[in-house]
Amino acid sequence: MKNHFYLTGAQVVLENETLKEAGVLIADGHIVAIDPVGCGEAKEVNLRGHILMPGMIDLHCDALEKEAEPRPGVHFPFDFACAQADKRNAAAGITTVFHALSFANAELGVRNNNTAAELARAVHAWQAHALVDNRVHARYEITDPTAPAILHELLANDEIHLMSFMDHTPGQGQFKDTDAYRNYLARTYKKEAAEIETLLADKLAQGDGAVARMERLAKAARELGIPLASHDDDRPEKIGIVTALGVAVSEFPVNLETAQAARAAGLATLYGAPNILRGKSQSGSMRALDAVIEGVADCLCGDYSPAALLPAVMQLPNLAGIPLHEAIALVTRNPARAAGLHDRGVIAAGKRADLLAVRNLGKLPQAARVWSSGITVMALAFDHGE
Repeated sequence: MKNHFYLTGAQVVLENETLKEAGVLIADGHIVAIDPVGCGEAKEVNLRGHILMPGMIDLHCDALEKEAEPRPGVHFPFDFACAQADKRNAAAGITTVFHALSFANAELGVRNNNTAAELARAVHAWQAHALVDNRVHARYEITDPTAPAILHELLANDEIHLMSFMDHTPGQGQFKDTDAYRNYLARTYKKEAAEIETLLADKLAQGDGAVARMERLAKAARELGIPLASHDDDRPEKIGIVTALGVAVSEFPVNLETAQAARAAGLATLYGAPNILRGKSQSGSMRALDAVIEGVADCLCGDYSPAALLPAVMQLPNLAGIPLHEAIALVTRNPARAAGLHDRGVIAAGKRADLLAVRNLGKLPQAARVWSSGITVMALAFDHGE
């Protein structure tokens, strides 16, 4: 058998409980058994002092865009960007990442439709060399009438794994008013006042036809089995609209009432881990911690900082008063289910051996060793777990 080894001594996080110490047998890239009677000739890997959990699954990570365009108008080759993002995710303990790429016409750097499509294809090209499972989350700005043609092509070519609908029109969602939108463009993309006013006018004018565009894209995605998400839902009525489209995930619902409506409709809710580390939302929306405490958070994502995912989730037993296995489910089992990935997300016999050994460095939990399909893709130099 290939990659035949036996992880021992760790505190093991299972789907519904955490074992104080257990062994996990791995072979051929999959989990064979928990605490088996015998392990044959499997090599033992001692993980005493570690927490062993499933590799994390990040449904929404914007970081690749920053690797490709670290400053406005400054671009790196896309294979280089994919390689750096891949390594960063492995080091963070993320074994499945959905790179969130925005299709928003020509307005914002790599969020130009053609550039975003090129970056999506680069993700697929790099996967042959990748450490972890890299996937594409296509974010469609619904006020853009030019993106659907490109998105339909990517869907037909099996180059999208998750698609979300977002609307950054000022007055709802992330931007509560036009000043918030203007400030965002000026701060993030260094746009001049005249450019900002043109972009704002175009966005407001292009809202016509958005529903029909969404319906056509949603139908194409559903026929291909691609899960759908909705971004920055801000009222229960919107949940009814996106549910009719077949949306399965509500990303960053901005208030408690909308999050409750989403869960009542059977949608998985997703919040940003950086929000938990910082203690607040960057846009003034509902705190992710409050969503966890209120029981309306199903998943956490890295958003703009994948490294925030692990330390954020490890704080939740103390901050939110929930068991460790429930906290870990927010970044493993739940996102796996939301994305239809039934082969991963829990430590159980038959599942992919996507695993993460966590060690505290001072008070900071860090990934000490990471396996993707049973292959070691990251190990701290001073901590080989052997």
